[in-house]
Amino acid sequence: MSSPITGELITETFDYDGGRQVTVCVPRLPAEAVVFAGDGQLISQWGGVLDAANVPPTMIVATDRLDDETLRLREYSPVFDAERFAAHEQFFVEDVRRWAKSRFGVTLPAERTAVFGVSASGELALALGLRHPHIYGSVFCASPGGGYRPPAVMPKSLPRAYLVAGTLEPFFLGNANRWAVALRDAGVDVVMTERAGSHGDAFWREEFPLMVAWAFGR
Repeated sequence: MSSPITGELITETFDYDGGRQVTVCVPRLPAEAVVFAGDGQLISQWGGVLDAANVPPTMIVATDRLDDETLRLREYSPVFDAERFAAHEQFFVEDVRRWAKSRFGVTLPAERTAVFGVSASGELALALGLRHPHIYGSVFCASPGGGYRPPAVMPKSLPRAYLVAGTLEPFFLGNANRWAVALRDAGVDVVMTERAGSHGDAFWREEFPLMVAWAFGR
């Protein structure tokens, strides 16, 4: 596998919550798609796997997570701390997206825009996708946590969804399957991939270009 870092990485520190970094992986060619992601320390470094795959040039806009796992969960899942989640939602959906548009000229429509997360940030991707389908036309969700579950009544407008989890992480596989069933029942175009693997960066990184290819072509 090629190096996970290619193209240009640009990091900006925002005032949010005492200082929060956002890192953008700029593709070598003009972006034809954009993926907004949590867990920025991790996902911002995965431009290389897209470079090595036959996918459209895709920009990654990745917002850093908190080191404190409890606070991370409160930001990423709407069920633990609604006020903290809402503040982070405003930052992620409005402030970061506005900056990306101004700094990089990212004005792509929803069908060329995805929100992505792994583990706890997988819950974030699902929550933001359900709340903002006019912004994020696709949700990429790997090994989601179990705090945020499908609502009893789904919104009428929903994004497409690509979920993946490993056979060696049964808790997270169960969560992914629960979401896949609920979204399919709501009429959503869903891919649910189950394959050998455990909870971790390498497993998720390998699936990332498949998600991008499914959503954006090639």
